[in-house]
Amino acid sequence: MLDCSGRPVSVLDSRAMTDIQAKNGQLPELDLLTARDVRGLAQVLGLRPTKSRGQNFVIDPGTVRKIAREAEVQAGEFILEVGPGLGSLTLALLERGAQVAAVEIDEKLAGALPQTLTVHGAAPDNFAVTKGDALHLAGPQSLTLPAACARDGRHEPEKLVANLPYNVAVPVLLQILERFPTIHTAVVMVQLEVAERLAATPGSKVYGAPSAKAAWYARVRRGSKISRSVFWPVPRVDSALVIAERRQPGELQHQLGTAEQPGTAEQPGAAEQPGAAEQPGAAERQLGETLTGEENLENAKLREATFAVIDAAFAQRRKTLRAALATWAGSREKAEEILVAAGIDPGARGETLSITDFLRIARTAGK
Repeated sequence: MLDCSGRPVSVLDSRAMTDIQAKNGQLPELDLLTARDVRGLAQVLGLRPTKSRGQNFVIDPGTVRKIAREAEVQAGEFILEVGPGLGSLTLALLERGAQVAAVEIDEKLAGALPQTLTVHGAAPDNFAVTKGDALHLAGPQSLTLPAACARDGRHEPEKLVANLPYNVAVPVLLQILERFPTIHTAVVMVQLEVAERLAATPGSKVYGAPSAKAAWYARVRRGSKISRSVFWPVPRVDSALVIAERRQPGELQHQLGTAEQPGTAEQPGAAEQPGAAEQPGAAERQLGETLTGEENLENAKLREATFAVIDAAFAQRRKTLRAALATWAGSREKAEEILVAAGIDPGARGETLSITDFLRIARTAGK
């Protein structure tokens, strides 16, 4: 991990540093937003939360501090936040000494956020707000940088921490992982059902296209459950954190060469089970230092080809792969030919395949 000036800091050192700074009062204890603050700000802004933008604001300071802790936010980290809203989570991230680039689609909220953060004790140099749609971000170059990072030439965030709008949570997460390759960790709050789908493994009832696509980029697991009672307005469902640790370059290709049995449900290995091995390893955290910010063209094409297979397989998830992939391949016969060549059972269903199985099919079809 690097600090905001680009100096290397080990993960353990940075955790210890943040704890020591907090105990010694070197990190600010900001005035986090309460339920009264949130409703008051909304009234001043004439804001009525809309379902179309998935606006549900966190009104409990303890919850946003919990999210920041679970994301292991360290002093000096450059964090990307999508959908900051009124600033509840933003303040919790800044309280831990991070620099935050926030992206907000609502013009009224984006305009009010800097003043709210400053009034509640945040240093203006440590945050910046980009007014725009996260789905349209081209990459780090689309962000307005916190002055503290801009001064030191830091242009690329290393973590995504966000309370994602419910209606676009999955596409936003996948887009950010694609377009911000220096982000090694994503910790996002989404609907409980969405969290379970994203973290699902092959063979489970909720495993689907979002699960497989997220697995392309990262090892994904579900974090803490968040009660609906900490939001305003109160949603109809509970939420949960999703924690995604980005894979190392070439990791899937390596797994493809060492997979034990294609076409069967791949259970997470010891290193992928929460609490089983290093959580997370230094190599994953150093990913942002080893990538240039430009995804390899060949890898991008392979990803697109793999995602096309995933989409076809889950468009008719109850059908066998032989039938589900017929349109994608051109015919049932061609689909079966590709599957057999890839070592995949044509009678299997998409819900039993791991991301490496889908990758194997795409690579075989492209040969």
